[in-house]
Amino acid sequence: MRSREIISILGIVIIAALALWINLAPNQMALGRDVSFRLGLDLQGGIQVLLRANDPDVDREQMEIARGVIERRVNALGVGETVVQVAGNDRLIVELPGVDGPEQAVETLRGTGRLEFIDSQGQYLPPGAVIRTTGSPNPALPEGIEEIQSLDDLGPVFESITDGADLDTSAVQPAFSQGGVAGSRPAVSFAFTGESAQRLAAFTARNVGQPMCIVLDNVVISCPQINAALRDGSGVIEVNDVNDRDNILNQLKYGALPVPLVVETSRSVTATLGQESVESSVIAGSIGLSLVAIYMIAFYRFPGLLATLALALYVLMSFALYRLIPITLTLPGIAGFVLSIGLAVDANVLIFSRLREEYRRGRDIHSALEFGFEESWSAIRDSSVSTLITSIVLFIFGNSFGVSIIQGFALTLGLGILLSLFTAVVVTRTFLRLSTPIFRDDRAWIFGIDRTKPAVAPSTAEAI
Repeated sequence: MRSREIISILGIVIIAALALWINLAPNQMALGRDVSFRLGLDLQGGIQVLLRANDPDVDREQMEIARGVIERRVNALGVGETVVQVAGNDRLIVELPGVDGPEQAVETLRGTGRLEFIDSQGQYLPPGAVIRTTGSPNPALPEGIEEIQSLDDLGPVFESITDGADLDTSAVQPAFSQGGVAGSRPAVSFAFTGESAQRLAAFTARNVGQPMCIVLDNVVISCPQINAALRDGSGVIEVNDVNDRDNILNQLKYGALPVPLVVETSRSVTATLGQESVESSVIAGSIGLSLVAIYMIAFYRFPGLLATLALALYVLMSFALYRLIPITLTLPGIAGFVLSIGLAVDANVLIFSRLREEYRRGRDIHSALEFGFEESWSAIRDSSVSTLITSIVLFIFGNSFGVSIIQGFALTLGLGILLSLFTAVVVTRTFLRLSTPIFRDDRAWIFGIDRTKPAVAPSTAEAI
């Protein structure tokens, strides 16, 4: 056994063991990550939210910017395979599969992410109070509060010390306040730059012992007492629990919306396929794989058996990557995976057909094997590259137009093509090279080849 085959088989064993460990990880945790399967809206349901811009003069460009911000916030929530698209001139449709806390998700989506520190003029404003600031004097009126009918009912306009545009989003991180293990509380660290940092440092230096209110989207978060000057314009915002911290973190870190959004409708969406359909798809896929394996073994004999083993490794690696990346599975995504299996089998068919042809023409098994791979490689390469190009075009199209279903199909298909190349060119080839010592002319039946006919020797040019 040559060193090349030894290295190859060791690499294959390591990859197979790692993929098996990820797929069978206890508590769905591997490499410090959650590796459970993500299912799309059509398989597990979720929520659909219709957001409307609270600005009559909003334009298409602002709505496109808002769409990008919402997508980043959704990704921060850990939601995959979402649909975020502009509807009309002033609305966004957001579909979130498998969201556990819809209320928190909706609040994260609608907030503009504008953080301000205000001079409360010595007052301790209650958390949750809606106020007007010089930076945002015309906020959206809260719904369901009969006492507030107009902006005048919100009270005076408080002076903003900082401008939300000066917030350094890279400094926005989850944290805990400095109070020991028992006294620590969830918090969000922040830092302002430019004039906001200078004004914040000057104000806190002049008002030690006085309150300074922290306001997010015109809603008071807290009014802590100033204990020391914030010289560099940075600090932490303490909150009550981790959910509040994550909500504020996502709004601040992943961009401020160019316009405030209000929730026009919010509804739960049931799975369009459901668990029964998923189980039926798994059964159908298993039957299809079994029939393919039976055909490969019956027609190509021992090489077909090796190809079936390589195909099993392909499925194992695919599922491991879906869990690890992660990729959210939808019905189109499953279709892309199944299609890539067919392409993986197609590569083996090309290789084995060429191998049998060379062997029938009188070459020994070693040279027939190498010629079979070399002569079939160009066809495998060209078909794989063309399919990859198609996958890339589909992915870009889905990303540009917000059609995530197309993205899921393109992603699973493209990933499957790359894995099929690995299994066909590396795994199957290594298995065959390791098995060549058992092949002899009197065992031609292993290839399913009839050697009773006179062998045709290769030409001199071909032999060279």
